[in-house]
Amino acid sequence: MTDTRRTPPPTTAVHHQRPFTRDAGRWEKERSRALRTGHVRDHRCSLVCEPVLVHERTPWGWLAWTVPGDGTLPDVPHQVGVLTPAATRTQRLALRWLTRRPTQYIALDTVPVCLRFPAAAVAFVSLLAGLFAMGHGVPVGIALPAMLLAPLLAEHLPVLLDARAREHVRSIEGDAACRYLQRLASLHTYLIQAAASDRYELRRSAEVGQNLLWDVAGLLQSQDTRSASAQLIDRERLMVQLADQVAQTLERTHTEARSGTENQPRGHEGPLGPYPPGFAPAAWPARRREPGTSPLKGYRPMTQDQPDDDVHTTDVYLLFAHEPYYLGDGSQEINTVVVAAASLLHPQVRQPDGAQIHNRLTQGRKPGEIIPLATLTHELGGGADWPTVGDWETVTTDLVQLVRAGECDALSLGLPEIARALIISGPDNHVRAFDAVANQFITYGPEERAAVLAEVDMFLTGLVAEQHLWPGDGLVPPLFQQA
Repeated sequence: MTDTRRTPPPTTAVHHQRPFTRDAGRWEKERSRALRTGHVRDHRCSLVCEPVLVHERTPWGWLAWTVPGDGTLPDVPHQVGVLTPAATRTQRLALRWLTRRPTQYIALDTVPVCLRFPAAAVAFVSLLAGLFAMGHGVPVGIALPAMLLAPLLAEHLPVLLDARAREHVRSIEGDAACRYLQRLASLHTYLIQAAASDRYELRRSAEVGQNLLWDVAGLLQSQDTRSASAQLIDRERLMVQLADQVAQTLERTHTEARSGTENQPRGHEGPLGPYPPGFAPAAWPARRREPGTSPLKGYRPMTQDQPDDDVHTTDVYLLFAHEPYYLGDGSQEINTVVVAAASLLHPQVRQPDGAQIHNRLTQGRKPGEIIPLATLTHELGGGADWPTVGDWETVTTDLVQLVRAGECDALSLGLPEIARALIISGPDNHVRAFDAVANQFITYGPEERAAVLAEVDMFLTGLVAEQHLWPGDGLVPPLFQQA
């Protein structure tokens, strides 16, 4: 495969090279506070000393910087934390909890212990409250335990909350690991800033970037950069490619806005509208326009070999359209899904209908082939033979519920209207659309349908190159193994 890696956009170079890149005044404030309240890093530091850390929160996690005693800016963070992908509000609050300012301690001269300032404050307040309560008739057996428990809770509760909050983040320390994660975080910050435009492909790139960052943090927690170098290089290459794609998309958008062609069909959209993220423009066959008539009159699609009923290829995929639903923010419609054929054998799918459709789907196919549900309908006498195979409507509804519940892997797509119409049509059918600008009809047929499938296949190939689609657990045996 040709390596399409390019140089990342120059704008990413400024992200996170220094603390608070976009707010230099913030660093000076934090540095002054550290000089007053904590131990800064200087030549007197030993391996066991704990200098004060300044946390810089980001949309993806945080960077924790030390404060050099010589007044210079640090160039490598002491710690990098990555928030779990698709974090909830509660999980983001956990990140803020972990990046709070360090608690001040009060040293006691009479005993060799230190108390947290909040614990000391709670102890003082509980003492006053306990004395007040006992003065108003509250039994000593109730007031005294409460007075003792309150400071203990204030002392130990933050430790418990820290442990609970760390379940949602992965933190890395060490110069080599932090330097590597810092480089990837710079690229990911660029993706996040680009996603502010609310275009689906840009937001999706940011989501993929967060997953890559999370995976890298997991690798660096269990291995060093040397032992995990091959995996780290693969993920960095993917992040660079994402940044490059985003840069090209933004450049194309700005060019269209300047030239006044923003509302016209873009080259990346092709004749069927915008494609899912990661799609490259395909070479579309020349479309023939002719008002009121089919431009493909006389066109003969290539004859397809009939499936061999004696051969089953399990490494195939089912593609089908379904009732649209929307992602969490309600801005992206999901109306088509691709699942591994083995997902039809899931116990939560209607059986034996799922197994019977799986048996038909896998007959005489090529490895890696994507078979639309409409192609099965075409092969089953235009749908006349579906009753002898299974209830495809119930089965596909069950599959959508599995995908949305995370019980199996899938490639979920938001196909444009015409592309979706071609997918749910048979391989020999045509779809007509009226072009109001040109005031004429455009007819799409088998060639355009094949191009849509080629685009889906291109995206699916990139997805399964990292990991095969998981069909789910507890699958029932296929029919051809039961015979």
